Amino acid sequence: MGNTGEMIDLHRYATALTIAGSDSCGGAGIQADLKTFSALGVYGMSAITAVTAQNTLGVRSVQAVETKVIRDQIEALFDDFTIDAVKIGMLYEAETVRLVAELLERYRPRWVVLDPVMISTSGSKLLQDDAIAEIVKSLFPQVYLVTPNVPEAEHLSGMPLHTPEDMDGVAGRLLEMGCRAVLIKGGHLEGEQKTDRLYIPTEKPVGFVHETIDTRNTHGTGCTLSSAIAACLALGYPLPDAVSKAEKYLAEALRAGKEVMAGHGHGPVNHFYSPQKLVKQSVEK
Repeated sequence: MGNTGEMIDLHRYATALTIAGSDSCGGAGIQADLKTFSALGVYGMSAITAVTAQNTLGVRSVQAVETKVIRDQIEALFDDFTIDAVKIGMLYEAETVRLVAELLERYRPRWVVLDPVMISTSGSKLLQDDAIAEIVKSLFPQVYLVTPNVPEAEHLSGMPLHTPEDMDGVAGRLLEMGCRAVLIKGGHLEGEQKTDRLYIPTEKPVGFVHETIDTRNTHGTGCTLSSAIAACLALGYPLPDAVSKAEKYLAEALRAGKEVMAGHGHGPVNHFYSPQKLVKQSVEK
């Protein structure tokens, strides 16, 4: 209520939290997530699980953040903000996976997108072996969507994936393992077109076909897509629409940055090719 007695409508920003590792060169990890959230009009927050020393050529070292500090980051944010969506990326250690699962169960955010980060674009290992089994056990039942690429989907399912048709069996296996929905990303498959497929139980698979963009600037594409989906869910889009809008955003970001030299290896996409203003939502009274 203002000084003159009139009622004032309260608003807040649409929000998303990334729980992931830091990429010192800014193309992937929490840096890519926060850029993506911002570009799509969503207020972004972060809880850092690990610090990496890397550039576009590769990862030089990884330092896990103490679980107490990770816990404090996540609790501090949930205790203060209304968080519309959560994106989970690099967790690195099994202990961190268990902690994140515990906190998700406590706070129960509506939308959670898990990008099961295992290997960087340059080929560096970003997830310890015992953490993979813990992700399946603890996180699969709690997240809303899992977004593996081809190598990750093969590793998690134990099944080969060589063609878009193979996605059906792999996705079925992942759903049996506890996932509520799966988006398999076909960027590693050969062909002039790339196919991603969204699988939701009891519904027909939804395919997203896009042309192969000739560029080496693919650093952080997985992080960018999953965080774009989380952002669109935070904005209120149903899952198929959220994935569709995120796919289009990534394709345009790749296209806008395809000929730009940023580093000497796999450079980043252009996250800010068309940034949006932060979206305000009414606060429930």
